[in-house]
Amino acid sequence: MTVGERFEKLVGIMHRLRAPGGCPWDGEQTHASIKPYLIEEAYEVLEAIDAGDDGELCGELGDLLLQVVFHAEMAAETDRFKIDDVIDAICDKMVRRHPHVFADTQVDDAAEVLRNWSKIKQQERRAADTDASVLAGVPRAMPALLRAHRIGEKAATAGFDWSTADGVVDKLREELAELEAALAGEGVERVEAELGDLLFAATSLARHVGIRSEDALGKATDRFEARFRVMEARLRAEGRELSEMAEDEMEAAWQRAKAELL
Repeated sequence: MTVGERFEKLVGIMHRLRAPGGCPWDGEQTHASIKPYLIEEAYEVLEAIDAGDDGELCGELGDLLLQVVFHAEMAAETDRFKIDDVIDAICDKMVRRHPHVFADTQVDDAAEVLRNWSKIKQQERRAADTDASVLAGVPRAMPALLRAHRIGEKAATAGFDWSTADGVVDKLREELAELEAALAGEGVERVEAELGDLLFAATSLARHVGIRSEDALGKATDRFEARFRVMEARLRAEGRELSEMAEDEMEAAWQRAKAELL
């Protein structure tokens, strides 16, 4: 079977599941009802990538592809659009936004490709009379760190960015000082605002040094959990509980766990 024939087979399976006499569960679903599965499948793809498991990644990409076909099938049932339209739209977009490949535009590096992509996207939005801001197209529903990272990336395409990572470090110090001042005597709303500014600046530093803040925090959380579990297990083996310990004893136990799991 060709790739196209395999794809048509998948579309046919989804059509059969939604048709009368098909699967009762699939037939009941709506775009809204399966939203959580789309998010879940995307995160499972990310886990497979992080695990470096090609077999798992292959399977999870299939699950994610099914969600696209599922949504397209539901839209086709009411003549809004079909999977063909979805494919045509993304093909047209990829050709349009890669003029250095499909036309005669010249680029020097990947950074210029991204700048051109951003300009073309803005032109498309203006032509469609939609939000033409450089920052448009970043969903508010994204995880907050990831959204902050993407907003910073988009602003940088317009030249609104620090020239070096050192400039971002200075900004971090400034934001930390403002947070400390807020903690010293201002209300919780001000503290929240200053903490948010500090976190946003941290995502900018991550971006400047080529790190994704979402990944960095995820790995830090993994390290914390692993160390905490080691600390818990050791203390329980000694017949002790964290809740019964003084702060300096907790710190000593934590440092032992950190030394074991560098």
